[in-house]
Amino acid sequence: MTNFHSIFLYSFLLLILMAPVTPAAFANDWAEWRGPARDGISLEKGLPAKWSPAGENLAWKASYGGRSAPIVMGNRVYLQNTAGKGELEQERVMCFNADNGKLLWEHRFNIYLSDVPPHRVGWASPVGDPSSGNIYVFGSGGTLLALTRDGKVVWERSLAEDFGLLTTHGGRTVSPIIDGDLVIVSGVTFQWGQHGRGAHRFMAFDKKTGNTIYLSAPGGRPYDTTYAPPIIVNVNGTRLLIQGASDGVTHAIKPQTGEPVWKYEISKRGLNTGVVVHGTTAILTHSEENLDSSEMGMIVAVDAGSKGEIKKEQTKWSLYGWQGGFSSPVIDGDRLYHVDNGANLAAFDVATGKQMWLQNLGTIQKASPVLADGKLYLGTENGKFFILEPSATGAKIVDEDQLGTGALPEAILASVAVSNGRIFLVSDSHLYAIGKKANPSPSREILTCCGLQGGLGPATHVQVIPTELLLKPGSKVNFRVRLFDAQGNFIREDPSATWSLDQLKGTIANGQFTAASDAIAQAGLVKATVGGITGTAGVRVFPPLPWSENFEALAVNTIPPTWVNATLKFTVRVVDGNKVFVKTTEGSSLLSRARAYFGPSDFSNYTVEGDAFATVKRRQQGDAGVIAQRYVLALYGNSQKLHLEPWQPETARTVTIPFAWKPDTWYRLKLRVENLPDGKVRARGKVWLASESEPADWMIERIDPIPNRQGAPGIFGNGLAEIYFDNLKVYPNK
Repeated sequence: MTNFHSIFLYSFLLLILMAPVTPAAFANDWAEWRGPARDGISLEKGLPAKWSPAGENLAWKASYGGRSAPIVMGNRVYLQNTAGKGELEQERVMCFNADNGKLLWEHRFNIYLSDVPPHRVGWASPVGDPSSGNIYVFGSGGTLLALTRDGKVVWERSLAEDFGLLTTHGGRTVSPIIDGDLVIVSGVTFQWGQHGRGAHRFMAFDKKTGNTIYLSAPGGRPYDTTYAPPIIVNVNGTRLLIQGASDGVTHAIKPQTGEPVWKYEISKRGLNTGVVVHGTTAILTHSEENLDSSEMGMIVAVDAGSKGEIKKEQTKWSLYGWQGGFSSPVIDGDRLYHVDNGANLAAFDVATGKQMWLQNLGTIQKASPVLADGKLYLGTENGKFFILEPSATGAKIVDEDQLGTGALPEAILASVAVSNGRIFLVSDSHLYAIGKKANPSPSREILTCCGLQGGLGPATHVQVIPTELLLKPGSKVNFRVRLFDAQGNFIREDPSATWSLDQLKGTIANGQFTAASDAIAQAGLVKATVGGITGTAGVRVFPPLPWSENFEALAVNTIPPTWVNATLKFTVRVVDGNKVFVKTTEGSSLLSRARAYFGPSDFSNYTVEGDAFATVKRRQQGDAGVIAQRYVLALYGNSQKLHLEPWQPETARTVTIPFAWKPDTWYRLKLRVENLPDGKVRARGKVWLASESEPADWMIERIDPIPNRQGAPGIFGNGLAEIYFDNLKVYPNK
């Protein structure tokens, strides 16, 4: 039997699980930032109605802040934020004793190969898995981590290198969620093959091993990165994961398979607020451009039982002009509470969308309200924290406290967590536990959920696992086939599949794939067919080093099939009679800066070389570099400088020297990265005219005290004007 953690509902059963009877979370855990049902609602009673930062009804206070919401599980509080400054800044997850605020442990990890600036790090919240006690953390730079309750690393994935995850100056990052044996995250990716084009993708991983289970790309061209929280609900017997995405569309997919069910296009920009569901009605919000109106922002209600694309005329109701684009709403019976970007709290009739009342709480709003014990708990970016009693006619302010001062407020960007009679609140500088100091005797009641009622339907989906594998020539791997019905329910594993290979050299028999022993790179699919339904798993094969690539064997207007984050950003072209790899200038801002990767992310102690050629367009010269082990040696055209950097926006860890980089001239770049015996890393680089001999001395060097000890090889290009690459080499350090 497959075990799933339990989730309770506010007014109706939210989740139907995949197994007959399953254990779930303890009743008072708050293991996800939107709460047990992912809707911002707690069922606890007897919660604090007033407190003071000076001490009244304050259980404890810790001098650690953040921008993301805390979670509480097993009487421990977990917080994601940053640690260190300048060249020592890292992302961090912290664990506190929920009773006294004692710091039990912290785990720090690097940001690398990212455009996220230092002040935007620590955006997502961790998620807890009550069945194992593990914590899952999604970093701003694309690192996905599984940690034990004691802070030990279980597994780690680099989604930037493995999936081409886009991380931008906004820092917006979707918090992970747990569904059964899966940890699910999403974001804008440019991977390889059928997933090469940019899209908002949902990525599911085995929570025990970190193996990839599925990739789902239900949407279109992305506009921006986003952080909308997902919700999982049962609608007419089908479990749906519903979430706003980077393409301005709210998508509903089956959480165990990634299959799309319905979508509704709501905006011309990415969506950042969570969906709430009342019965079979899903309510969506945003504050960006509307598709058919000059007004900014909207609230709209759609039928969550729909199939396919929902059209405007199929919506239940809509309200234009409400700019609630950061704070997610909550439902209280027949009322919807939502806070707009200007900190105006309003109530709306769930059935009609009619506004019932409006109350101002400040001027800037990011945090989402939490409804618990008949009260709304809500902070503002101005540092005000409110406890309100909402009704059909208004909201009574029961308690109002200023964190910090009016002149120097402690900004509140995150919603609170509710657990065991306490409210856990994080500002940009402190973590507060509001409630009684004494141990409130945590409830050990285990919430359980019924299983499926009635029989399972026939198989409509074939899932081949694991997928997105990186193998060596001659490697063997065993695949499994899992069958699901039309409602997304797991039926069984099936050993009778018919197997085949697409664009892969090797053999497949009874689910065991053996890659050909040829020392060549290859990419393709393993296919399994059951009852006329076919599922696939992606596989890339990389030979041992050394490698070389001059692009002559590739067709014009293509990319190497094993490369990640190259589609629509680079292309092979003939220049002066030779094929080169061009960093193009076409497309949106999401395409202009690109780091393309062409190897496993666990490589270490190697050297990358390559030729680069800059053009000039409208007096602009682009940037070009080579990547090794999460360090970049880059020529910057407009500034005429050479950089050695692991994380470009954090300039304190970038080594810079002047370099006269002439356009229309080939230069050779060489980057060597070495893991040193003392635990540090040394990265060294040099650049010279490709027509001349290599200089003996290194030009630029960095000894990294917080090292990246592994990483994929790649190239970097910023297409202010076209950049050409050629004659790449990757080889072990000598």
